[in-house]
Amino acid sequence: MRLVGPNGEQVGVVPTDDALRLAAEADLDLVEVAPNAKPPVCKLMDYGKFKYEAAVKARESRKNQTNTVLKEVRFRLKIDKHDYETKKGHALRFLAAGDKVKAMIQFRGREQQRPEMGIRLLQKFAEDVAEVGAVESTPRIDGRNMVMVIGPLKTKAEAKADARRQEQKDEARRARKERVDTQQGEPEMTQSLADNMSEEDRAKLAQASGESAEAAEPETPKSGEAE
Repeated sequence: MRLVGPNGEQVGVVPTDDALRLAAEADLDLVEVAPNAKPPVCKLMDYGKFKYEAAVKARESRKNQTNTVLKEVRFRLKIDKHDYETKKGHALRFLAAGDKVKAMIQFRGREQQRPEMGIRLLQKFAEDVAEVGAVESTPRIDGRNMVMVIGPLKTKAEAKADARRQEQKDEARRARKERVDTQQGEPEMTQSLADNMSEEDRAKLAQASGESAEAAEPETPKSGEAE
């Protein structure tokens, strides 16, 4: 067999017994990595660690794997402005999230004889969402409908990454605002209680204060009286 060391270095062609001895001496496993090669290729490695790292990579790959979804937006040829803006808003949200949009016009009756009107409507729609999507399939007739496909400018993974970054920025901004609010001191007292009292109440307060002061003064003993 052809033996490869744990760091990828080529050991050379060695008998199986020698390869097993080297693996035991290094406290590693002897793993066959290319059984169909001539001669077969084996590698010295920590097989448990290898399986763990492979599982981590597979999990990360699945997490980053995204499936583009085809969303559908339907129009009438004589759609009013409000409905058009609503449909456009849906399409902008779909495209920003990394999904494709299938724009479909449903013709009624004699409207099928005016395909140029449908083309103009879909072209206007494509221009209105050009900031997040580009036309992948130009308008075409499909039975009683006219269909156009618009693809996102960003992949789903990029859209998710942008959304996460924006969320982190929003959280940081909220945290800074909360710190500023908590660091602000309480408002200073600019008025005393007496400032908010009427003239009559202040006079009563002054009179009460004078009576209290007189009551607190010690009585002077009269002449001849024992202290």
